[in-house]
Amino acid sequence: MDILALTKRPSHLVGRLLAVAGIVERLVPDELWELFQRVVPTAPSRPQGGGRRRHGDREVLAAIVFVATTGCTWQQLPAASFGPSGATAHRRFTEWTKARVWAKLHRLVLDELGSRGDLDWSRCAIDSVNMRALKGELTGPNPVDRGKYGSKIHLITERTGLPLSVGISGANVHDSQALIPLVKGIPPIRSRRGPRRRKPSKLHADKGYDYRHLRQWLSRRGIRHRIARRGVENSQRLGRHRWTIERTMAWLAGCRRLHRRYERKAEHFLAFTSLACTLICYRRLSAPLTPRRSES
Repeated sequence: MDILALTKRPSHLVGRLLAVAGIVERLVPDELWELFQRVVPTAPSRPQGGGRRRHGDREVLAAIVFVATTGCTWQQLPAASFGPSGATAHRRFTEWTKARVWAKLHRLVLDELGSRGDLDWSRCAIDSVNMRALKGELTGPNPVDRGKYGSKIHLITERTGLPLSVGISGANVHDSQALIPLVKGIPPIRSRRGPRRRKPSKLHADKGYDYRHLRQWLSRRGIRHRIARRGVENSQRLGRHRWTIERTMAWLAGCRRLHRRYERKAEHFLAFTSLACTLICYRRLSAPLTPRRSES
């Protein structure tokens, strides 16, 4: 923020601007903002000039993060705290969603983690979580919630619980149908050494994924699997390795916008899910460096 410009403003406006800047920098730290600038589309120009001044992308991103983490509606967004109104933040959110900004940002944060050796590919896990939803795209009757409409979030995490691939479906879609798209959806991620990587060494899953064609598909791609067998094996034995993805689901619950699906458009709900995954990964990225993890 330009200090010289602030000195030319009335004192009550200076205080408000400094308060806004503090909230924005807390929700969107400098390092996250630098990464976001690499994926956000260039703002359209106005050849004829005129019109209202466009709100800054950082302020709008902070407003979107606030909506995602608090679960408030766009109408409830406190414009006085950020600058842009709820309508402006929602409009920019829609623009960025169409440009796939959230998936690109998630991949970029994963790249940064991978380049410093902070991703452990040796043992990954897959799971899903249900939430209620209004009728909309990719919703369906939940067989474990008295047929109420809902959606599922499907997730693959690396050994420490960082999300690598995410997808959504109706609540009536079987977990097994998401395995192949999720594995294929892992982006090529930078490594501390060597080429980019997109395949886990081993994948853990519960009995919902116990199908021969899935085991064969993973084996053909050189991915070892540890899937609990129905009627033979107790899923609790896999808990030693799958607890990390259960913890990741709890981390996702920290994004209160995901407690219940309000978005009728599937791409908007997926955008909030991708943003939540990005924030989880960014917390690891911003933490002090830890001893390097295995990439085998």
